[in-house]
Amino acid sequence: MRTIESCAACLYDKQKHLTDDEQYLAEVRKILDNRKEEDTSPYLVHLFDLAYKKRFGAGASYREVKKKYNDLVLSMEQSIREKIERAEDPLSESLAYARIGNYIDFGALTNVDEKTFLSLFDDVGVHQRDRKAVESFISQCSKAKTFLLITDNCGEIVLDKLFLEQLKKRFPDLKITVMVRGKEVINDATREDAEYVGLDKVARIISNGDAVSGTIYELLSEEAKAILDSAEVILAKGQGNYESLNHQGRHIFYSFLCKCQLFMARFQVPQFTGIFVEEME
Repeated sequence: MRTIESCAACLYDKQKHLTDDEQYLAEVRKILDNRKEEDTSPYLVHLFDLAYKKRFGAGASYREVKKKYNDLVLSMEQSIREKIERAEDPLSESLAYARIGNYIDFGALTNVDEKTFLSLFDDVGVHQRDRKAVESFISQCSKAKTFLLITDNCGEIVLDKLFLEQLKKRFPDLKITVMVRGKEVINDATREDAEYVGLDKVARIISNGDAVSGTIYELLSEEAKAILDSAEVILAKGQGNYESLNHQGRHIFYSFLCKCQLFMARFQVPQFTGIFVEEME
């Protein structure tokens, strides 16, 4: 997904919010000014991260933020599980809950507010605009042998776990793999985070091999490439995964909240509207 000028300005502002170091910001501006047509936002953020580490010796730490939101959603886990179990269609309901967790995005949002996050649980469910894609997703899972979930943020992965529990109940023979980030990047989930919330108890965990806040094929580990290439059903969470995987010739389902102006305009919805779409090859 091409990085247009308004996206570039937004990316720069987020780095400026992170630090006022003139030398680093000049490097960020250089990266943006020399970006290629095919460079997606996740790839540019990856380049920023490399420049940040070169300048300061280490990346910005989100460890406390990640633990905060993992713990917050873990404290809600059992009550949400019970609500899902009481739903008419628990699997569809768990998809809707898992999507709410996509709000916890320190890459797309300048301010992540706990009250706003909790308020999103007041309107949970599969909306009419999602129904066709959700029905197609469930139908394809019923015929598949392998399933890949590409995760996004911490906190969100607790709700992903509840979704995978329902997926396993509906399709017990489905082989499930979860792909997380290979190294620390913003508040995205790594293997350590996945194990912390117990995601490894319901699925096999693999890493994408690098500190990339998206899924850029050329930067994936060989294991991640093989899994991505062979999975019969793929669900990618979050805007970053959509930006880096969309229009790459793959059949993928995407689930995310529209958090920025580009996505709100693309899907013609208000901010924080949940989207579940299917991209055909």
